[in-house]
Amino acid sequence: MTQTTTRVLEPSDLGAALAILESEPVANAFVTSRVQVAGLDPWRLGGEMWGWYADGMLRSLCYAGANLVPICAGPEAVRAFADRARRAGRRCSSIVGPAEPTALLWRLLEPGWGPAREVRANQPLMVTESPSADVAPDPLVRRIRKDETEILMPACVAMFTEEVGISPLAGDGGLLYQARVAELIGAGRSFARIDDGKVVFKAEIGAATTQACQIQGVWVAPEHRGKGLSETGMAAVLRYALADVAPVVSLYVNDYNTAARKAYLRVGFRETGTFMSVLF
Repeated sequence: MTQTTTRVLEPSDLGAALAILESEPVANAFVTSRVQVAGLDPWRLGGEMWGWYADGMLRSLCYAGANLVPICAGPEAVRAFADRARRAGRRCSSIVGPAEPTALLWRLLEPGWGPAREVRANQPLMVTESPSADVAPDPLVRRIRKDETEILMPACVAMFTEEVGISPLAGDGGLLYQARVAELIGAGRSFARIDDGKVVFKAEIGAATTQACQIQGVWVAPEHRGKGLSETGMAAVLRYALADVAPVVSLYVNDYNTAARKAYLRVGFRETGTFMSVLF
């Protein structure tokens, strides 16, 4: 009979954890990018990394920070992570990850943690290694400079509020969110088109590893929607990402956002899987 255990990983477990994370580089890009920078120390990582072992071998992970993220987790591992999460109490603002393990995790946690503010059960994961030749990149989309942070910030707040349903300025007055925006600008992973001092289009490479990166925060100013800017803007960001960051670019999108899905398909993305998010 298989012996299984679950425990909080320590810095000495880094090699084993990275081996699991890098086995699915696209799906795990967000967590992998954090672990590669911060290691497994909870203080630096911004949360704990739980490991599920079968017969002494590390098989699955679960990141437990601002998000709860099951990683390479089958049903038995998910049940173990749900038990630990239930005992610890909810400290995350969302559960997010590949749809199958995330759905099971939520089913097990919902009686104690529910109701959620919103459940997005079907978020297509889209991937590309080469941009489409059919969409010309917008030449005015470029990297944002540090001295342009204040110009970009209102667009970031508008995107977050529209996407998540609450303002990122709530709670701590936006200190954490502003730090995250500044971090991405400093890393050269924030892109926008600015016309007359106002952001018209923006997007960030929110997660980056040597194997894959993930585009997040795509936003077009409301008065400029319907003009194809999401396509030409995304084509520009995609070229930067493939040239400078990683050989594979991914993103995930809400299934009901048909306009965005069509735009991303035209730019060269294809749907390869499904994510799920539970928002609190």
